[in-house]
Amino acid sequence: MLLVTPCRLWRGHGACPCRDTQAGRRTHPVRRIASAGHTGPRALPQRLPCRPRPRARLRQLHQRWPRPCSGSLQPCVQRGSRPAGGGAHSLHLQHPHGLLLPCASPGARACLIWPLPQKGLKTDQTGASTFLKCLCYAKRTDEAVDVLLHRMSELGCVPDAISYNTILKSLCDNGMSQRGLELLQLVAGKGGGCFPDVVAYSTVIHGFFKEGEAGKACSLFHEMMQQGIVPSVVTYSSIIDALCKARAMDRAELVLRQMVANGAQPDTVTYNCMINGYATSGRLKESAKMFREMKSRGLMPDIVTCNSFLSSLCKHGRSKEAAEFFDSMTAKGHKPDIVSFRILLHGYATEGCFADMIDLFNAMERNGIAADCRVFNILIDAYAKHGMTDEAMLIFTEMREKGVGPDAFTYSTVIAALSRMGRLTDAMGKLSQMIAMGVQPDTAVYHSLIQGCCIHGDLVKAKELVSEMMNKGIPRPSIAFFSSVINYLCKEGRVMDAHDIFDLVIDMGERPDVITFNSLIDGYCLVDKMDKALRVLDSMVSFGIEPNVVTYNTLVNGYCTNGRIDDGLTLFREMPHKRIKPDTVTYGIILDGLFRSGSTVAARKMFHEMTESGITVSISTYSIILGGLCRNNCADEAITLFQKLGTMNVKFDIAILNTMINAMYKVGRREEAKDLFAAISPSSLVPNESTYAVMIKILLKDRAVEDADNMFSSMDNSGIVPSSRLINDIIRMLLEKGEIAKAGNYLSKVDGKSISLEASTASLMLSLFSRKGKHQEDIKLLPAKYQFFDGFG
Repeated sequence: MLLVTPCRLWRGHGACPCRDTQAGRRTHPVRRIASAGHTGPRALPQRLPCRPRPRARLRQLHQRWPRPCSGSLQPCVQRGSRPAGGGAHSLHLQHPHGLLLPCASPGARACLIWPLPQKGLKTDQTGASTFLKCLCYAKRTDEAVDVLLHRMSELGCVPDAISYNTILKSLCDNGMSQRGLELLQLVAGKGGGCFPDVVAYSTVIHGFFKEGEAGKACSLFHEMMQQGIVPSVVTYSSIIDALCKARAMDRAELVLRQMVANGAQPDTVTYNCMINGYATSGRLKESAKMFREMKSRGLMPDIVTCNSFLSSLCKHGRSKEAAEFFDSMTAKGHKPDIVSFRILLHGYATEGCFADMIDLFNAMERNGIAADCRVFNILIDAYAKHGMTDEAMLIFTEMREKGVGPDAFTYSTVIAALSRMGRLTDAMGKLSQMIAMGVQPDTAVYHSLIQGCCIHGDLVKAKELVSEMMNKGIPRPSIAFFSSVINYLCKEGRVMDAHDIFDLVIDMGERPDVITFNSLIDGYCLVDKMDKALRVLDSMVSFGIEPNVVTYNTLVNGYCTNGRIDDGLTLFREMPHKRIKPDTVTYGIILDGLFRSGSTVAARKMFHEMTESGITVSISTYSIILGGLCRNNCADEAITLFQKLGTMNVKFDIAILNTMINAMYKVGRREEAKDLFAAISPSSLVPNESTYAVMIKILLKDRAVEDADNMFSSMDNSGIVPSSRLINDIIRMLLEKGEIAKAGNYLSKVDGKSISLEASTASLMLSLFSRKGKHQEDIKLLPAKYQFFDGFG
């Protein structure tokens, strides 16, 4: 038996034909072995004759894969491995290497094959195909192409469809679909017994789609059809998958219908693509329809598709439906995996359904699925984002007790939560623990700690942390980070603390930008310290930073909000001299300031100036004007302007409609107000709490108590939570009209919604139900909680 021993793997370029150092000429390894004394019957044969050159018209394509010399694939062969006798040259070694190939590594398999031509042996088509697969598996596709185009004859084989398809798949899998197309065209141009089949076309089409070359993929698909090759399920599925990933679901649906019409039956992969495509596009009805259609054909979606549909439900805030689908998965034989649990847990967490989240977490353990780090991260992050730091820390402790190691995200989440709560000592302790556990803190961790120190007044520690992160090679926080901290403190009214952060930024050598200065200016304006705001403006200029329109808008708004409209107008007139053009926002601020100061005439003039200057009038501008007119007892003028704007097809927002409904009611135009309310839904707007509040008050003042009740129920059914102010207004109005039982109903609603009574409501109840009150006898109509009023008087 012939024993072929692979004494070394291919050496690539190192195995190329060597140059004879003495003679200065290239020699072949086989010839050098022969010249070293290995002669006679056992000597290795000379290189087999090359096959004829390809036809001229294919020469250019062949040059894409130049032939290496035959010796480049020559392995060592054990001496004495040839059988005696001269019949070795015609021996076909089929069974021995067929047994050895499955046992060898890809490189070793090649060593088993390539000695055959040099020994005059031939292999069969299966062996040659296996050799090509080995080359492709070893990422040596170029060599596989060379074997396919130039060396198959040495193995005693002719390339067949399997050989070509093997190479095509390797080229496309490695992002070389264009070369795959060229090889496909080469095969088609050769003619003969081997012609590209549906597998070859499908492979290249799929490759182009993977590389984002949809145009080339579609062109090849049409070429395939023109060649009379019927697309297979794989072909159609590749096209459908690409269209689904591009969110072109309508086109994907058309291809699916065309596929069925042409007799190709969709399989699980096809439907999985469609279901996932519809789900990720938010078209959940169509996705569910595909589920039903798939099952009607006797196919079952796999767990990946189920999880995709589950994820889409959760992303669209439909965790209740997701839970029902999750339960149905188990009932229908799809056992949820850890990914399924993660998806639903995240859905509950996002919607704040903590009880359901913990129940599902416990169900994981009952189902024998151990929670991993990502599961615990979902729970910790959910509690942390809702300010439930103690609960987050309990989960963190449980995580460690169960032997699950926290990762960088876990520590980052916990440290951020503790820092926000001002528990800086605990946060620093978690930082030390994190480092001790071998988890390196990242930018997010240091940002959380620095932000916590800044907000809670420990600027010395903040500066130390900045130095520490820089020493570790982590870039220090940008000016944008510090600007966000300054802005937060200013919005909270802590402008002095914000200025301390500003000074810290300067001390660290960081250069503030225009956003930093604008935030600080806004902070001083909010607390009515306009002089200090102007000093910051001067400091801004001294830093070489040019104020922009936002800077001046902030200052003008500060003056107007604090009732200093004249100072605001003065600064407004200075803007053009500073080469800063007022914009829509600037004029809106001035108009609002003028209306609030009662200067209706001046506001009209300012509006005309705005339009004549070519400044865009936005819907916000109209809202300011209409609201200003109504506040200044010019409701009829506002209604006229509103109607005129309606004829100009101006698209109103709900805030303007609320203003106009209220205005119409105030001037006694109740029917117009009701008609305007009725027109809200047809105009594609959604009534908000303010809309319902206006209408309920109108109805109660008209003593239409039942209609007001119905309006409140409509609001409740729309998912709009009534404010404490609205509930108190309704209770007071009902009590004043003697509707004690109705008022008692709303007092019960207050209890259910945990809305507190205002002092004015309690005072009215005391006056009505005390011993001397005119409704003292009706106190039994109130909820028991409020019947104590009869003890006063």
